[in-house]
Amino acid sequence: MNEREKKRVARKRIPKFRNEDEEQDFWAEHEVVDYFDWDKSVQGPLPALKPSTKTISLRLPQALLEELKVLANERDVPYQSLLKIFLAERVARERHQKQSVSNADVQQGTAP
Repeated sequence: MNEREKKRVARKRIPKFRNEDEEQDFWAEHEVVDYFDWDKSVQGPLPALKPSTKTISLRLPQALLEELKVLANERDVPYQSLLKIFLAERVARERHQKQSVSNADVQQGTAP
């Protein structure tokens, strides 16, 4: 089959799906090339992606930094990652405690 004949081959129609699971099952058993004409495809715009993290400068006592590095080494993770984990856990705990106190005030009728 030459290139011109390949282009004339009719593409199969994509069925209507009732839900995402049905669609996933369908694509697990079928080839996408049978349903899409890649010659008519267009490149969609890609947004300017920005990192979701922000670089900061943080001064720590040398002894604290060394302890953090020892703990990180024991867990086989970079010390910066371990520091982020510790900070996230503490922020979550503080938020939870603050919300617990607010809920207790509401239940006791002492909330502002």
